[in-house]
Amino acid sequence: MTAAAAVRAFNILLVEDDPGDTLMVEEALTDRGVNHELHVAVDGVEAMAYLRDPANPRPDLILLDLNMPRMDGREVLSALKADPRLLSIPVVVLTTSEAPDDVLYSYTLHANAYVSKPVDFEAFVEVIHRIDDFYLGLVRLPRR
Repeated sequence: MTAAAAVRAFNILLVEDDPGDTLMVEEALTDRGVNHELHVAVDGVEAMAYLRDPANPRPDLILLDLNMPRMDGREVLSALKADPRLLSIPVVVLTTSEAPDDVLYSYTLHANAYVSKPVDFEAFVEVIHRIDDFYLGLVRLPRR
């Protein structure tokens, strides 16, 4: 049994504009046998609207792509960390970019982790499993 499988289901907000990547995240989480509640926003505007709507459950973790239309992940990260109601939500930047400037900028904006998406399906699934094990199984997250 994995660390994440030993605990309750969590709320995850995936901010991702690529439907293929969204499907792979969904499959990787379903593969764990834990019914995490996955909410998907296709860009930063939708993500911020979701996060600011009190009717929506507060995510325990945000998986954030950087390169999206309308409002990119950098802008979302900046807005999250500037909002006292949202800044404690852990954010894992999950992106195709391996650019050193993107890594540095994300950590400057207080991302909790920066993970480059593998192109191989099995490696992608393994990355999601490791994020699940660490953030939703091992560490203690702030609860509201």
